[in-house]
Parts: sequence; C-alpha cells; structure tokens
Amino acid sequence: MTKRIVTSIDVARLAGVSQSAVSRAFSSTASIAPATKERVFRAAETLNYRPNRIPSIMLTGRSGMIGIIVGGLRNPLYGSALEQLSSGIRDAGFQVLLVQVIDTVTLDAAIDQLAGYRVDALVTALAIGSEKTAAALSALAIPVIAFNSPLTGPGVSSVRSNNRESGRRVAHMMAEKQVRQPFWLGGPDRNAASQARKAGFLEGCAEFGMEVTMLGGDDSYQSGFDAITTALADGHRPDGLFCSNDLMGCGALDALRDRTGFSCPEDIMVIGYDNIPQSAWHGYQLSSFDQRPDALVAAALDILTRSLANPEERLSETCVIDATLVLRRSTEKPV
Repeated sequence: MTKRIVTSIDVARLAGVSQSAVSRAFSSTASIAPATKERVFRAAETLNYRPNRIPSIMLTGRSGMIGIIVGGLRNPLYGSALEQLSSGIRDAGFQVLLVQVIDTVTLDAAIDQLAGYRVDALVTALAIGSEKTAAALSALAIPVIAFNSPLTGPGVSSVRSNNRESGRRVAHMMAEKQVRQPFWLGGPDRNAASQARKAGFLEGCAEFGMEVTMLGGDDSYQSGFDAITTALADGHRPDGLFCSNDLMGCGALDALRDRTGFSCPEDIMVIGYDNIPQSAWHGYQLSSFDQRPDALVAAALDILTRSLANPEERLSETCVIDATLVLRRSTEKPV
C-alpha cells in the first residue's frame, strides 16, 4: 500500500496555523513571526514533512536554484573555488545545482543541455568560447557569470584573473634574472586564460629583446612532463620557463629532475599559475601566481546578487582581479 504524502495542510493543522503560514515559514524572503515559524518547523519535523518546490516554481517562475557549471575537475584550484562558491550561494538563500559538461575548456557545446535546466542563474568555471555562445547564453534571460572568460553580453558577466599583466610580470622578472632563452608552456588554444597569459609574456619578452620558444600541452601534469622531456631530447636548453598552470609546471619540474645535470633553479627558473597546494610541496617548491579564489568568488557573488535583485537591468560586467605572485625555490636563480 502506497504511503500518503504529507502535505502543508497536515503541517498547518498540527501547528494550528494557516497553510499560507507554512509556506512563509519555508520561504527565505517571506515575513513571519519567529514563534510561528518555530511551531511550523516543529510540526514539520514531527510529520517528516519536506516542502514541494514545484508549485512555487510554477507560480513565480523562479526555482531558488543557481546552476554551477564545471568541466574537468583535475585542477585542484577548481575544487577549492567550487566549495567557496557553493557556500556563498547557500548563504545567500539559494540552492546549488551542479551541472557537469564534457568539455574541460569552454561551455560552447553544452548550450542545449543548459537550456533544459530551470535555474535562476548560471555560474560557470568554463570560458565562453565564441560570440555565438555568448549570444545564446544571453538568450536564456537569466544572469550568467563566467570565470576567466573574455566574452560577455546582456546578462552575461565575467570575473577573471589579470592574466595578461601576470604574463608581463614574468617576462620582467626573467629579464632581471638575465634569462636568455625563455620558454612558454601553454594549454589548449581554446583556453582563453592561457592565451592571455601567453600574450602578456610575449609582449614583456619583446620589450627586452628575448625570443620565446613555444611549447604546448593540455593543462595536465603529463603534458607538462612530456613537453619538457621532448624539448630537452631535441637539444633545447631553456633557462626560464613560464607554465600556463601549476599542473604542467610540476610535470615540467619532474622532467627536468630526470635530466641528469639539468636542475632548477641553478640552470632554469620555473613559474606556474594557480598556486595549487601541490606547488608548495617540498619536491616542487614551484613559484606561482595565486588567482585569489576568495576574491574571484566574492566578485562573482556580488554580481550575482545585484543581477537577481534587478533582473531587468541585464547586467554585463567584467571584473579583473590582480593575481599575487608567490615566490618559492624554483625562481631563486642567481644573477
């Protein structure tokens, strides 16, 4: 025999209040006397009642849920940022719907998938890879906030690290350390953050007449290891290496360690990006740019809150956060 579902009417009867009072008690924005709310919650606990959100969604058109879009989570930075973001969204009175897509770089291929979710806003760790995708996201008519994305549009905002300026800083640092053969180890061409870091690095190196040798990876540890192993086998001898992220940087350091007579920082200085916990491990001590996830998340939550409070404004903002360079053993190259 099917057990009857407990409804708000049952809770109202037990608590001695109206059904509307039960609805207000479970709303994060409605006004209700604390004593009444407590009576409703006690009755709900006794009856093991859980509110049904569907009627409210149909009535208001809002679900109270914020979609967080993620791709590959192999970079530890994403896990930390996701935890902070989820906590901030819940503190603001919303629920989190985690949406995982196949792509690890952009969300262009996931537009059809995203359109099927009834959420009040989307926050994505993946970049917007094309104007067409930016327009499609804008057409969803909900606030969208993308991390490290160069593209925005009506209702679509971006919060990103100051990638280009960080690249320039690395070039200036290498020039001060008298680097003569700088190398760049970048991620996929579709990775907007990697491309911005590369652009700043090339500009800075050009100022000092340094010609950069380009290496490519896929943002993974193994691709960093393989890229440096191949470069060294081909006879290259870099004395400065800037890696698009720390995972590739750690792979590069292990490849250098395997090369007899070639060490860091005596022969080469290495700098990464993201400041993941692994970069501080004793075996790596990799100098790295800290993207300051707390500041990025705070900026995203600020835009999100203002966007939801004034949906008709269709906010389209870009917030750029300066990264902090954390120096470790890998850049202690003597002058």
